[in-house]
Amino acid sequence: MQNLFLPMTKADMQKRGWDELDILFISADAYVDHPSFANALLGRLLESKGYRVGIIAQPNWKDPNALTVMGKPRLCIMISGGNIDSMVSHYTSTKKKRSDDYYSPGGKAGYRPDRPTMVYTNLARQAFGKTPIIIGGLEASLRRLAHYDYWQDLVKKSILLDSKADLLIYGMGEHQTLEIVRRLSEGEPISNMRDIQGTCYSVAQKDRSLIEEGPFEPIELPSFEEVSLRDKVSNKPDPEGQKAYAKAFSIQMMHENPFEKKCLIQSCNGRIVVQNPPTKPLTEKEFDSLYELPFQRMWHPCYDKDGGIPAIREVQFSITSNRGCFGACSFCAITTHQGRIIQTRSIESLVREATAMTKHKDFKGYIHDLGGPTANFQCPACEKQLKVGPCANRQCMFPTPCPNVRDSHKEYLRKLEAVASVPGVKKVFIRSGIRFDYLMLCTDEKTRKLFMQKLVSDHVSGQLKVAPEHICDEVLACMGKCPVNVYDDFRKEYLEENKRQGKKQFLIPYLIAAHPGATLDSAIEIALYLKRNGFVPDQVQEFYPTPATVSTCMYYTGLDPRPGQNFKKVYIPRGRDANLQRALLQFNKRENRQLVIEALQKAGRSDLIRVLLS
Repeated sequence: MQNLFLPMTKADMQKRGWDELDILFISADAYVDHPSFANALLGRLLESKGYRVGIIAQPNWKDPNALTVMGKPRLCIMISGGNIDSMVSHYTSTKKKRSDDYYSPGGKAGYRPDRPTMVYTNLARQAFGKTPIIIGGLEASLRRLAHYDYWQDLVKKSILLDSKADLLIYGMGEHQTLEIVRRLSEGEPISNMRDIQGTCYSVAQKDRSLIEEGPFEPIELPSFEEVSLRDKVSNKPDPEGQKAYAKAFSIQMMHENPFEKKCLIQSCNGRIVVQNPPTKPLTEKEFDSLYELPFQRMWHPCYDKDGGIPAIREVQFSITSNRGCFGACSFCAITTHQGRIIQTRSIESLVREATAMTKHKDFKGYIHDLGGPTANFQCPACEKQLKVGPCANRQCMFPTPCPNVRDSHKEYLRKLEAVASVPGVKKVFIRSGIRFDYLMLCTDEKTRKLFMQKLVSDHVSGQLKVAPEHICDEVLACMGKCPVNVYDDFRKEYLEENKRQGKKQFLIPYLIAAHPGATLDSAIEIALYLKRNGFVPDQVQEFYPTPATVSTCMYYTGLDPRPGQNFKKVYIPRGRDANLQRALLQFNKRENRQLVIEALQKAGRSDLIRVLLS
């Protein structure tokens, strides 16, 4: 029975001898039975606890009957917008509609609506009445409180209120999911579940006392009405509303601690949204068992006719070794979603997964990645995080690494070597990203040289991608990144090690154009830097304001909300300015020639036209 995919139809249920589901998952992604896909991960977890789970993937959002193909579930409906935020999946940073969707059959767009969490929740309510509905996944997690929406250029209320779901799970949802389902199966009404960490719920203003009597001390955020304030005449954001938004965001950043017994509350239109503290990190044993569940590591056979699901290609033969990030990049939401406390798996578990992988019919001997959000973060930043949580007023790596940050490169090497030694494994690559400042600033010279040697000799497949993101220290400070000299030192050592080993493996830097704090002058500096180093990237990412990032708060408010930054003003490139900055980062492209000339003339640097374009 374990070799079956999770049910998607009545016929699938009948194969298992089921006449009813306990939990129905509704997902905006196609069903791929792999631990990198949330519907499979949580579905397999619940299955392992004896629950009957079914998945409806990418249902017809115009037909409530599309959700009833397996009948009404006994306990609840769980809804996710998918692995990628639906609006990012559908639109470019310039709000142009995309034609592809790697989480859909054949990689084609059109299988899911915009904002599917809200759409599916509305459908589920029509189809199943009062059956409890829990929303989760990235889309819900990053919209759990009032948030700026780039696509509508508005501050929107919590998705919990907009969707009218019963409960919202934020972050990685294993602990919350199991507790909610257990309590539902024991007959507890979902309206009573106000004490589960990693969840949000709402109450009427008149019931505020229920929050005050609960297990967590409430901390009041500026209300939705305050943070969304707009000028009544111009309908533009009111400066006082922007200040309130930055203040609310700053408070949220200071309360990302699962060991803190405090909840955040935000009033909105006569209701109060309550965010309980984050869930506790997974233990090593929990993490191990989760990723060793009986995944097929493949898309459901119903997608064969369409050519499958392209998103599996990068992760099918990759292994997750860690979760969470203490890197503090302003433009990234991983910390908000997965937390600042690193969670890791044992070497024994990684070896067992690799061994099982070698028996897959499509495995060719290459493990494409062994890592996580940041590959070389293989232990919590410091000893105290597992006892009292991360610091409220201090980032681990920014503006400089905290003296208490531990180095985990020796541990990472042990994991890489153990997996590479599994019979049938030819190579183990690192694709999930090396945090080079962690290697250069937190590692002793002997360990650093050993790691660099092993990286170059065994774990790079022709090119190594790293993320300096910019080269101007003022912009890097807004990004939460280290000064450029750290990247230069890493680049020098990497290239020297390649030369020493007689290899020619390239270093591919990720760069972001038009990030808050970036000016035309700073973009010109990048262009000159790239010219000097003889490298211009084929792809450049233009800053994309997505929910729940520091950078998006900067973009909307023009203020820096990070603790210790005192809400200082930040320059925000928009419109033509942003377009010119992006063109400068790819000054060698013929289609950018006129934009580069315009940018240089506008900046009073016509003297550089021949330098860059010759």
